[in-house]
Amino acid sequence: MASGSFDRAFVSSRSPAECWTVLTDVDQLASWVDIVRDVTVHAPLASYGATLEDRVGPFSLRADLDVSVTEAEEPRRVMFEASGQDRQVGSRLHIRAGMDLERSGDVGTRVRFSGTYAVEGRVATLGAPMIHRKAAAILEKFTARAEQELR
Repeated sequence: MASGSFDRAFVSSRSPAECWTVLTDVDQLASWVDIVRDVTVHAPLASYGATLEDRVGPFSLRADLDVSVTEAEEPRRVMFEASGQDRQVGSRLHIRAGMDLERSGDVGTRVRFSGTYAVEGRVATLGAPMIHRKAAAILEKFTARAEQELR
């Protein structure tokens, strides 16, 4: 199994409500992660579907994800769980993550993304170091894009 945790934060000059609006726009968020495709909103801030597609070494991974919001407190916090399986490669993945928005100064907001991920199966056994590098790169790119959008 390849697993890890993450914690990224930055300060935006926007209010928590403005940050909330941007960071709960699922279509916009998905556009910031180039391995996410076909996002479906089943119920806003409750249930979603998406497809994750990527190459990990010699493997082409394609997993249909079920995403459930486990906590939503507007405009402060969203927590979610996502899980899926690539049947062709025989790998499963699970993500537990969230976003916290906290007032910073008179008008700004501290935005924090944190969570854990786990990948099991053949792709994890053979490509754990690559999975960790890819996860770190995806998170850095996502956080940078969020920071850019919320200046």
